[in-house]
Amino acid sequence: MSAPVHQLQPTTRRPGGGTPEVTWGEITARAPRMAATMASYLGQLEVSARPATVSAADLALRLFAHRVTFADPTCVTVAAIGRGHIEDFKRWQAARPGRGGKPLSTTTIRHRLSMLRTFFERIIEWDYDDAPGRLPIHSTDFPALDEPLPKFLDDPTAAKFMAALAIDPNRRRRLMVELLARTGMRVGELAALEDDAVVRQGDLHQLRIPVGKLHNDRYVPLLPMLLDLIVDYRVVRGPSRSGHLVERDDGKKFDRRTIQRYVATVARRAGIGHVHPHQLRHTLATQSINRGMSLEAIAALLGHKSMDMTLVYARISDRTVADEYFKVTEAVEAHYRHTATPPVGSRTPDPTPADHRRLLANGHCMRPALLDCAFESVCERCGFFETGPKFVTILRRQRNHAEERGQSDRTELFDGLIEGVAEAQ
Repeated sequence: MSAPVHQLQPTTRRPGGGTPEVTWGEITARAPRMAATMASYLGQLEVSARPATVSAADLALRLFAHRVTFADPTCVTVAAIGRGHIEDFKRWQAARPGRGGKPLSTTTIRHRLSMLRTFFERIIEWDYDDAPGRLPIHSTDFPALDEPLPKFLDDPTAAKFMAALAIDPNRRRRLMVELLARTGMRVGELAALEDDAVVRQGDLHQLRIPVGKLHNDRYVPLLPMLLDLIVDYRVVRGPSRSGHLVERDDGKKFDRRTIQRYVATVARRAGIGHVHPHQLRHTLATQSINRGMSLEAIAALLGHKSMDMTLVYARISDRTVADEYFKVTEAVEAHYRHTATPPVGSRTPDPTPADHRRLLANGHCMRPALLDCAFESVCERCGFFETGPKFVTILRRQRNHAEERGQSDRTELFDGLIEGVAEAQ
C-alpha cells in the first residue's frame, strides 16, 4: 500500500502548555517521507480512535521521529528504522526530565513505546511501502512496571467519609459523590451521565453508564436512596439544559477538577485527609470482594473488559486473603492428622490420601478436593498449580499468544513456567 502524503499542520499546544519541543514542520524538513508515512497513519487512526488516543500517538511519533532524525540524519524513512534507533530512543527517553524535573515515569515510557509498537505493527500489516521489513520493537523493550496496590479507604475511614456525606448540605454535591461511592463509576462517566440515564426494569431501577474509557456502556443497579436523591435534585434543577443528569449552575457539563474538589470537600469535613474520586471506586470493589461478591460481578459493575483488571482487587482484599489462608491451614492440619505415622506394629491401612489432581490444559491443579477455588481463571498464578514437560508445547503457545497481545506480565509468567520445567529435567 502506498501511503498518501498528508500535510501535517504545525504542532500546537493548549493554552499555558508552552512551546512544543519540536514541530511536524521541522521533522518534514528533515525527513519528508518519514513524516508523510506517520501522517498517513495518524489520519487512519483518527477514523477509529478517540481524540485523546490520536493526540498521544501524535506526540509519541513526533518525539520518536525527532530523536531518530536528530541522532541519525541519514535515516529519513520509516523503512530504514532499525534496532539501533529503538535502543537509542529508549536511552533518550530514560534520560529525559518529566514534570518537576524528575525523570519520566515508567508508565509514560511504556505508553510511548506501546504507541510506537502499534504504529509499526499496523503499517506492516497494511503493507505500507515505507514499512520496515520486520517489527523493530519487542516486548522486552518495555521497562518493568511497578504494580502498587490501588489506594482505598479502610472500613473505619470509609464509614467517616460516608457519615459526613450523608449530612452534606449541598444536594447536588451529595448526589454526585454518592453516585461515585455507591456505583464505582469513573469521574468522566459521572460527568457524561445523560438526563435519561435512569431506567426501570420491573421493580429494579438501573443507571446506564455511557460509553467511556473502555468504549463500552453498562447498567448498574440503583439503590432506592440514590433514586430518591436523583428525584430531589431534578426538582431543584428543573429541566436539563445540557442533556446531562448533573450540570453546573450555568447549565454546562461538569469538568473533572470540580468533581475532584467535591470529593475532597467531603473528605475534609470528615477529617480524613485528602481523598481522590478513584479511591471511592477502589473502596467499593475492595468492600465487595471482602463481603463475598464474585469477581465476575465486580467486573460487570465496574465495566472491566478483562478479568486481569478485576484481579487487582483480589490482591488488596485482606479479609479474602485471610479466609483463604485459614482454609488452607485447616486443610493442611487435617491432612497431617490423617497421615500421622501409626504406632509400630499397628495394622492401620495405608493412610496415603487419594490423588486429587485435576487435569488442566497446561498442567495439573493440586488443590485438595475439600477446598473451594475462588480464582479458577488464573490457575498459572495459583500455589496449587503444577506443570511438567508434556505441557511445554501448550505453555509456549500460550506464551506467544500473550506476547502478540502485548501482555508482558503474562508473557513473563509463561517464560518462568517454561524455564522451571527445563530446570527440573
